[in-house]
Amino acid sequence: MCYRLLALDIDGTLVNGEHALTPATRDAVRAARAAGIEVVLATGRRYSRTLPLVEPLGIEVPLVTASGALIKHAHDHKTLFRAEFAPGVLREMLSVVHSAGFEAVMYGDTFHQGFDYYCSRLNTPKVVLAEFFAMNVNCERILPELMTDPPEGLFAGFAMGSKQEMLALEAHLERELPNQLYCHVLRSPRYSGFMCEIAPAGVSKWTGVLHLAHERGIAAEEICAVGDDVNDIPMIVEAGLGVAMGNAVDELKAVADRVAPCNNSDGLVEVVRWILE
Repeated sequence: MCYRLLALDIDGTLVNGEHALTPATRDAVRAARAAGIEVVLATGRRYSRTLPLVEPLGIEVPLVTASGALIKHAHDHKTLFRAEFAPGVLREMLSVVHSAGFEAVMYGDTFHQGFDYYCSRLNTPKVVLAEFFAMNVNCERILPELMTDPPEGLFAGFAMGSKQEMLALEAHLERELPNQLYCHVLRSPRYSGFMCEIAPAGVSKWTGVLHLAHERGIAAEEICAVGDDVNDIPMIVEAGLGVAMGNAVDELKAVADRVAPCNNSDGLVEVVRWILE
């Protein structure tokens, strides 16, 4: 198979355990692009947190952010796709999160306004959420009424707590809003708490990658997707070649076509070698 598009997760895949893009991995990705393979970054990160990787890569790449809920061009910040909750679902979802005792952080396509998420307050008693706020200073807009009267244009978000709390919240949301949401629980290596990430139903990294592939006339079987966590499962399952990093969670390895070396061993160098050969 000739692969024409390489979809890359960021944390745990493109960058190592120190959150750094190594020269070897950077050069491998550039080699793939020089060989005519389209490169797409598909991440759970917010758009503003994805941008710092674009310049070090040294190639133009579209960004599938917020696990598929927002796609933008990095060079001009043009929005190519933004997910939407079905009518009434956003308010009901926020009500469920609030009744479970959690505060939601919600994303807006507002990078041009100098922020990219909304929260109801910063002085939260939730320790793991307070940690998130402390590590994302000046990226927020505070709306005390967020949980009851959200603004227009919100396309995804998350709640934060322990792994057990977030798994319970995920199950609760699925019971209360069946087939209306796409939820998954994971822990970013940047934070100590777990996130229950929430997006409209039918939205995933794979749908974002496929959106870009269709624009370029690239079929699903011509895509190689690489990741390490549960939000990568849809694209690893559906891509022509789905690769789990050696450091990936067991659920992802179980559905992958191949397993690469881990991110701390420049595993993407091996993946690029596979697809170029």
